[in-house]
Amino acid sequence: MKFTKMHGLGNDFICIKYDENIRYNLNIFSKFLCDRHYGIGADGLILLYKSNIADIKMRIFNNDGTEAEMCGNGIRCIAKFAYNNGLVEKDCISIETKAGIKKVYYILENKKIMAIKVDMGTPILDTKKIPLYIPCGENRMQNKISKVLFKIKDKEYIGSCLSMGNPHTVIQINDLRDFDVEKIGTIVENYKYFPSKTNVEFVQIINQDNIRIKVWERGVGETLACGTGACAAAYTCFENRKTKNSIKVDLEGGSLKIDIDEETKNIYMTGDAVTVYEGVIDF
Repeated sequence: MKFTKMHGLGNDFICIKYDENIRYNLNIFSKFLCDRHYGIGADGLILLYKSNIADIKMRIFNNDGTEAEMCGNGIRCIAKFAYNNGLVEKDCISIETKAGIKKVYYILENKKIMAIKVDMGTPILDTKKIPLYIPCGENRMQNKISKVLFKIKDKEYIGSCLSMGNPHTVIQINDLRDFDVEKIGTIVENYKYFPSKTNVEFVQIINQDNIRIKVWERGVGETLACGTGACAAAYTCFENRKTKNSIKVDLEGGSLKIDIDEETKNIYMTGDAVTVYEGVIDF
C-alpha cells in the first residue's frame, strides 16, 4: 500500500488513497502506522475515498486510534495529495468530511500549488452540538460563545467553547513562554463538561492583527499546529473584540491566515501543505 507523508505547519499526517475492499480495523491500523517508534510516525492518518456527494472524501484518525470529525491542516494536506496524484484537476474542489462538505481553493502558479484556502464554514455554538455539558441544566443561547470556568488547583481559567466540526476550548493566556500546555491541556481535554473530550487552544494576543497559540489536541497531545484550532481561536478573539476579522495566527510550526466574513460568519483558512516523502507499507 502506497502512502505519502505530509505536514501542515509541522502537524504531520500519513495520507493514503484507501481501497475500500481492504478490511482493516482502522482504529488499530492508524494507531500502528502513527507510532513514531514502530510505525511511520505521525499526528494522524488520513484516508482518501471516492465520494458520492463531493469530489473526494476524507477520514482522519488521530495517533491514539480515535477518529476525528475534521482537521484544518489535514484537509489542506489531503487536498494537495489529491491534486498531485491527478485525482482532481479543478482549482476549486469539494471534500466530504464527518463535519460536512468543505470547499477548498488551490492558489496556483504555473499549475503548482503555492497555498490552499479552505472555507471552514461557520462555527457551531449550540452546546448540544459542540458537545458541551453545562451543569445545572443551563442551556446557553445558540448564537453566543459559551464560557466555562475551570478551577485547576490554585488557578482559574476561562474557556470559550465552540466547534469547528470538532470541539474546541479557547483559553486566553497573558504570556505563553513558560506556560505548561501539557499539564493544563490534559485536564481541560478530559474535563467532565466534554462528553467527546475537547481540543484546547491557549491564546496570547499580540495585537489586533496577530495572535499566537499553543495547541493541545484531543487524542494526540501537544502539536505544532491545528487548523480548526486556529479558526476557533481567531473567531473567539474577533467576537470578543480583541482582534480584527482578518488576522495572522502564529503557531509553533508556522503561521496561518484566518479571515472571517463579518456578515455570514464564515471562516476562511489559508496556508501551505508540504509533501515530505513517499513510501510503501508492506504487510
